[in-house]
Amino acid sequence: MSEPVIKCENVYKIFGANAQKMLQDSNGNVDAKTFQENGCIVGVNNASFEVSKGEMLVVMGLSGSGKSTLLRCISRLTDATGGKIFIEGQDLLKLNNKDLIDLRRNKMGMVFQSFALLPHKTVVENIAFPLQIKGIKTEDSINKAMDMVKLVGLDGRENYFPRELSGGQQQRVGIARSLAVEPDIWFLDEPFSALDPLIRKEMQDEFLRLQDKLQKTIMFITHDFDEALKLADRIAIMKDGIIEQLDTPANIVLNPATEYVRKFTEEVPREKVLLIKDVMDVSKDNLGDLKVSKDEIIENVAEKILTQEKSVAVVDDNNKIIGSINPTKIINTVFGGRKNNN
Repeated sequence: MSEPVIKCENVYKIFGANAQKMLQDSNGNVDAKTFQENGCIVGVNNASFEVSKGEMLVVMGLSGSGKSTLLRCISRLTDATGGKIFIEGQDLLKLNNKDLIDLRRNKMGMVFQSFALLPHKTVVENIAFPLQIKGIKTEDSINKAMDMVKLVGLDGRENYFPRELSGGQQQRVGIARSLAVEPDIWFLDEPFSALDPLIRKEMQDEFLRLQDKLQKTIMFITHDFDEALKLADRIAIMKDGIIEQLDTPANIVLNPATEYVRKFTEEVPREKVLLIKDVMDVSKDNLGDLKVSKDEIIENVAEKILTQEKSVAVVDDNNKIIGSINPTKIINTVFGGRKNNN
């Protein structure tokens, strides 16, 4: 197993004059209410997790849950109060300013909710800007920026100014600019939340296309559970600075660890999220003629399965039968987790 790209061990971020002392006195058992009574705000409370190479971890929670604070600790835009953070094995909290700047410039890309484009520079100049800061020649940086323009689908708009672009197009420039430096690790803090729903969906699709091609290690922050389900390899759900559950989208929907997580998942249309392999049985008995792929989204094949008398064979990529699914299982999966509205 290769070393994780990001590793957090018991990370705390507490705001307030007595934060360090109170954390030491608490022996790691931080109660947000007690800290608040003593003038401290708990942003992140004992976060431990790893992110593998090429993985997309989506961190979600409501406003004030600590998700953006956690991201800022990992990029060291803010210093953690306690714990350890490793980036590719390097102890982030021990880096001096020069090494930290090098790490950010050469390894990390960041995209925030506000696009922060330079208004007097064109699209291509905005994208080339971080490369020029790194000392790359103007001609080379412009060539690289033009590649990025094509990658994010802004061909023909490279000489537009930000004011001439829609919100979605501006966000694409922000994404292209952060990708221009070819970061290994990509931090995105609610990058699509300012966009209207249609453009937001387009940007999510575009983002998945880019990730399929580039295989970056990504931490993506959102408060939108549907967005998390669509994008994530794994999801971390936060509440009051604590990671309540960190798991695959399917496991979070099927096996919520806490009541808080269950409330998040109860309205989810399971058939749009879960794959056949998430709910299939290993039994291969009493099979009919129909076969479905383990990687099909339930919604796409539910109707066919529900017309069958017998169980349906589930096959892998080589068309080998690896299990079965029967119509009752489909009904229970789709309707079993819904809130009773009677």
